[in-house]
Amino acid sequence: MIALVRFRIAGYARSHRALQPLIGLLPLLAILYATPVPPGQELGAAADSAGILIPVFAWAARGLLDSEPDEQRMISIVAAGRAELVSGLLAAFAYDLVLAAVSEVALLARLAGSPTAGQVALGVALHLFSVVAGITLGALTSRPILPSPAVSTIVLIAGYLATLMVSASSVHWLSVPVMTWMRDAHHGLLESRLPSLAAESLLWPAAGLAAYAWLRRTRP
Repeated sequence: MIALVRFRIAGYARSHRALQPLIGLLPLLAILYATPVPPGQELGAAADSAGILIPVFAWAARGLLDSEPDEQRMISIVAAGRAELVSGLLAAFAYDLVLAAVSEVALLARLAGSPTAGQVALGVALHLFSVVAGITLGALTSRPILPSPAVSTIVLIAGYLATLMVSASSVHWLSVPVMTWMRDAHHGLLESRLPSLAAESLLWPAAGLAAYAWLRRTRP
């Protein structure tokens, strides 16, 4: 498993695709933090960052899963079985953690006030939820599931927009509650509602990854 993860990350790092989400992330962070975050808005800024960066994490995960040639993926499936599928997701998780760390550093650097340790921990938790949601969306739009790059891109964007719309509605529990993160963080309710939000934020990605694993059984 570790060897496969290292193999996937090394192959992705050597390709130009590894730079694409990073290049997309940096100007987005520059826009988000063009002005310092005022005191008292630290958690709200972290929630906004986590919600906005989901498509970037999805883009990175899809690129990593697509970087391996189909023939090499088939060899890995024959040699390692289910470990091939898990290794791809773990490699995507590792790279998305790097992007999340970059965004966290940018956020902390632009805070006008001094956040508490609890606020920093909540911000990190939200970014982890965002990474998991992004990996799920990226996996479900990767080449083994959607061979057409154009269709894959459209579905990725549409999936993110649908998540935002559903999470802003009265049935927000039917998706990852991205808009609920933001609203609760700006109104000081995030800490008290974190357990239920964490359950919703992990339930739907778990279902999505289960669907990805099932689809990969028939679409290697």
